[in-house]
Amino acid sequence: MELKLIVCPVDFSEFSVKAYRHALSVAEHYRAKLLALHVVELYRHPSLGFAVSPSLYDQTCDALCENGRQQLHDFVNKHTDKEIQLQMVVTTGMAADAILSAAQAHDAGGIVMGTHGRRGFDRLMLGSVTDRVMRTAPCPVLVVGKSPHESAATGEEQGRIHRLIHILVCADFSRDSEQALKYALSAREEYDAELTLLHVLEGPTSKIGKETESAVTEKLNQLIPADARKSHKFKTAVRVGKPYQQIVEFAQQTQADMVAMGVRGRGALDVAVFGSTTYRVMQLGTCPVLVVHR
Repeated sequence: MELKLIVCPVDFSEFSVKAYRHALSVAEHYRAKLLALHVVELYRHPSLGFAVSPSLYDQTCDALCENGRQQLHDFVNKHTDKEIQLQMVVTTGMAADAILSAAQAHDAGGIVMGTHGRRGFDRLMLGSVTDRVMRTAPCPVLVVGKSPHESAATGEEQGRIHRLIHILVCADFSRDSEQALKYALSAREEYDAELTLLHVLEGPTSKIGKETESAVTEKLNQLIPADARKSHKFKTAVRVGKPYQQIVEFAQQTQADMVAMGVRGRGALDVAVFGSTTYRVMQLGTCPVLVVHR
């Protein structure tokens, strides 16, 4: 996987600070260009409601955009401690639309963004912006939430190069998880990391026998490249229980540096699945989640 340009949306919240620092470390490792993007959502600014003439409205919009450019400039100066190719872009519109447009226009290889924004609703839920971006983005989306565990693998705030020592891939044998595995395999090779394929059997433990677990383990092994199956860098695991709980617990226990998951479109069934699994892994987990869709 060649990663030439990364888009990182910035809304100046603590969550976008974490995402930006993570994007910096990834951009440095891949020698990629980083595009710091701030979206001014004009319709959210109450001051525009007092614009009594078109000229005053335009002046107010210009002032808001100029303020956004100054804030982004200050943000980048404060949080950039690496020698990388950096571009700052300020645009107007709906946040999700603007992020997707920027990724498409610049042929981005990835988007790195925080799980929450500055809005009250987003502090309780994942938020419609991150949700829509990850479902329709033309590239993988790395979602950075809570601070990861303290280790040299986390790209900490001191600015050290981000390292992936352990990647966890959630495999449900769908085409979406197969896509996530492809990107995870590329990252594993790039960082010489350990990779674990995890499948969660949902249901009462008493009803799932050893034969079922053995069959699933064999199926997981078949997903590992043939020439790598005997390597200590590849492992498989089968857990029983609620998927999101088992994924979060396993990631914490093994100190995973990244979880890779597939996500589908916006069908009614997928919304229900997303709400119970991927959504909660992002909310409750302590490491970044790489979301990939077909």
